[in-house]
Amino acid sequence: MGSYCLPIMKDSRLSLRMSSRRLNKLRQYAASKDKTVTQVVEDWVDRLPNTEVGSQGTVLTSSVSSEKNESEEAP
Repeated sequence: MGSYCLPIMKDSRLSLRMSSRRLNKLRQYAASKDKTVTQVVEDWVDRLPNTEVGSQGTVLTSSVSSEKNESEEAP
């Protein structure tokens, strides 16, 4: 029998404010890539470095990404 993928149910919603110009730019970019705005935003979020939340609610970046940033800043 053939296999198929079940769609992942999305249960969270993001609401943000931006200018009409930026929203139109985002919509045009998504359309040019044959994607939805949601897919474009998810792709961008997936490219962000992984972080972990400390016990005080602070966001700690991984040592690998901080070492990378330091080496990129060096002349």
